[in-house]
Amino acid sequence: MTDHALLLVNLGSPASPQVADVRSYLNQFLMDPYVIDLPWPIRRLLVSLILIKRPEASAEAYGSIWWDDGSPLIVLSQRLQAAMKDTWKHGPVELAMRYGEPSLQTVLTRLAKQGIKKVTLAPLYPQFADSTVTTVIEEAKRVVREQNLTLEFATLRPFFAEPAYIDALVASAQPYLEQGYDHLLLSFHGLPESHIRKLVRDPKHNLRAPDSKGVSDEIMAFCYRSQCQRSAEAFAERLGLKPEQWSVSFQSRLGANKWIEPYTEARLDELGKQGVKKLLVMCPAFVADCIETLEEIGIRGQEQFHEAGGEELVLVPCLNDNPQWVQTLTELCEKAPAGLGNPLNS
Repeated sequence: MTDHALLLVNLGSPASPQVADVRSYLNQFLMDPYVIDLPWPIRRLLVSLILIKRPEASAEAYGSIWWDDGSPLIVLSQRLQAAMKDTWKHGPVELAMRYGEPSLQTVLTRLAKQGIKKVTLAPLYPQFADSTVTTVIEEAKRVVREQNLTLEFATLRPFFAEPAYIDALVASAQPYLEQGYDHLLLSFHGLPESHIRKLVRDPKHNLRAPDSKGVSDEIMAFCYRSQCQRSAEAFAERLGLKPEQWSVSFQSRLGANKWIEPYTEARLDELGKQGVKKLLVMCPAFVADCIETLEEIGIRGQEQFHEAGGEELVLVPCLNDNPQWVQTLTELCEKAPAGLGNPLNS
């Protein structure tokens, strides 16, 4: 069987660290209504204001982590794609980006022209959010509709609590954990509280709870913060870590909205001032290293931790193309439910 493709989808990257390319990328990213959920005129005005100064600063950040062969996110995603060609036995393995290139439209159109009948769509995000999973699904729907493509789909479910995913995280982190550390910080990508409130309609749901205990399956399905906590708790339990050995935080805020807490910047300050000398940081919301891990944590986070009194911040690499992760992702994609819809409702 060679007519069932696997399509891996990650966030994307500017074409280069040049200001013009970064501006173009940020414009596409920030104008997505699933990223900034404001009416179009207000969103357009806000993004235009952001694009006055932010592209230059972001270009400098990208330049500090750019590799000779391109964007780390793209290169690492390509390595994952290459590795999965040996484990996915049903057809080609393709890679697309939600923003930038290669685009979903380009890849899906090419697959259809090649005679592919079915595509397993795999958004590479362990936890669910509209700004990650939903926007990928909706863009795929748009492409199929506007290009009149005849394709059947299966869609990978968020896998934040899958035992095999947790095992892959543990295996990838083990060499760093064995070197000794004072504290482990699990830093997830942040999200505006309003994004979660829109999906979780229970006003009593506590978005500042210290753990995920007592969260119902119905709320868990749509609460990104609870899913992050559940991933972290499963990871810590699997390793037998004591509560004082680890903590959770959220990074990468943008704008003045209220974002989920605790903030990674605040935790780095607190841990340094509390006497933590060697800090390990993992970023389990990302499956491939990118600007948020390599620059935000690996460079700026390192500097901030030092200024707060810490001595060494060790960034544990993301899963990238780790062999155990390759096998795990293949198995998860094999089980992906049929349909091109929200995988939480399928």
